[in-house]
Amino acid sequence: MPFSDSSTSRSRQAGAARTRSPLTLAWLAALWIGVLGNWPLWQRMTGMPDYAGPSGQLFVVVFAGIVVLVLAACFSLLAWRVAVKPLLTLMLLLTAPLAYFIGSYGVVIDSAMITNALQTDLRETRDLMGWGLAAHVAVIALLPLLWLWRQRLTDRRWYQRLGWNLASVALALALGVGLAATRTAELASTLRNHKVLTKMVSPINAIWASAALVVQKQKKPKGPPEIVAADATLTPRPAGARPPLVLLVVGETARSENFQLNGYGRPTNPELSGKPVLSYREVASCGTSTAASLPCMFSQLGREAYVDHPGNQETLLDVLQRAGLAVLWLDNQSGCKGICDRVPNAQAINPARADHPLPAGLCRPDGECLDEAMLHDLDARIAALDPQRVARGVVLVLHQMGSHGPAYYLRTPADRKPFQPECRSNALQQCPLEEVRNAYDNTIAYTDHVLAKAIDWLGTQQSRFDPSLLYVSDHGESLGENNLFLHGMPYALAPKQQKHVPLILWLPAQTRQSQRLDEACLSQRRDTPMSHDGLYHTVLSLSGVQTSVYRKDWDWVGACRRGG
Repeated sequence: MPFSDSSTSRSRQAGAARTRSPLTLAWLAALWIGVLGNWPLWQRMTGMPDYAGPSGQLFVVVFAGIVVLVLAACFSLLAWRVAVKPLLTLMLLLTAPLAYFIGSYGVVIDSAMITNALQTDLRETRDLMGWGLAAHVAVIALLPLLWLWRQRLTDRRWYQRLGWNLASVALALALGVGLAATRTAELASTLRNHKVLTKMVSPINAIWASAALVVQKQKKPKGPPEIVAADATLTPRPAGARPPLVLLVVGETARSENFQLNGYGRPTNPELSGKPVLSYREVASCGTSTAASLPCMFSQLGREAYVDHPGNQETLLDVLQRAGLAVLWLDNQSGCKGICDRVPNAQAINPARADHPLPAGLCRPDGECLDEAMLHDLDARIAALDPQRVARGVVLVLHQMGSHGPAYYLRTPADRKPFQPECRSNALQQCPLEEVRNAYDNTIAYTDHVLAKAIDWLGTQQSRFDPSLLYVSDHGESLGENNLFLHGMPYALAPKQQKHVPLILWLPAQTRQSQRLDEACLSQRRDTPMSHDGLYHTVLSLSGVQTSVYRKDWDWVGACRRGG
């Protein structure tokens, strides 16, 4: 092993335990993590057509050697007697779960994925736990740690140790450059055409992504949010006109192609198919995860400007409230990501309240509730809002649990599982793909039921309000296509299934008349390309808020409004 500087003290006395250089541990850890800890990367590469045949397989070996040497260079910097064991322990404990999630679900690690992981609540974390994760931690981390912590280490003066460590770094980098020089063309092609592979190198990419996230957070302006649309006011209503009631349902992990309304061959929308709804079939999301999409959806900037903006601006809900409307956010998931912090908000889960009991069967003992819980007693929730604001109009947001994976089977009640058999495991890769699709399609069919019930409730409000319903999912989902599961891929690399989302509108004749919306025009736009960029501006127009930041060209219904 390079730089094993323990030769002078291998056996001070008979039977004495062997001592090792910290550099020996660093190189052994690099070899272990580079080869075994990155097995998903080697599996991906060996299965790609670009690396078929003896030459391609040899390049995979060369690439693995480069990864090991880069790790050796990095770990050599950690090779200090006091620090090496704790720091290598951290690397092993980080690599093991990364190998499981990358290998099992095909995810890659970037700053957006790190953010998503940090914002995941205990219920979502529970769904990701399993024997597969335990096995990876045991084999990749605990097994070498049992050996690591039994090793005695040599000691040297700090300047000698620094010299050995820097020499080790130089050797590792020199060998890595030498290996890279043997296959320059293939390496350049891989870095250019298969960037996803570089995001699978553990634990380097996770550490890099975390550091980038810290830098990004530091750039975010401190203090109160920047005021947006300070000129927001309500458009005067004609005498006798009813105030608006906008019900915005933010879906979770629903992909457009699994909606019967959009041409899917399975009856996933049996109830909505019988209602006068409009389903738009070409809608792109802001991101591929809740943490990325949700704040972007409620920003006036649009995706292209939002991704480069430092953040800390007021959201759509702040503007609606400033204009004088009653606003309420109901959450059945991991929170609103700061969107609802300055408006009335509540968790749908609140069975302990005597004045707001939930019917039996809506919540499990572990505290997770079905999305129907958010529909319970909405009249009472509105009655609890400021009556003066309610008289001007209401915007109610429901944030679904929806189709959140991998435990899709937990998102639907036992009597609403039309597609069988379904995968009843969170280890999706171990289920037949048809069973995974059945479990997922059951969640779409249940969302169909929830939306139909929401429309029925809105129908009861037509004597008081001009109601409307907007449903749009935050992002899509991969269900095994190209061996990918779940979501969260970098946007530029993500497949269409993670970015193509459903958008459903319900605008009864009463509302279309008050909003001066042409029904034929709305229907003709069902295949018009749209995106999350329009959510902000559509809600402004349907709720009767006028402001200089409003963009009619981004408003989903703006092109169909007569007389302006």
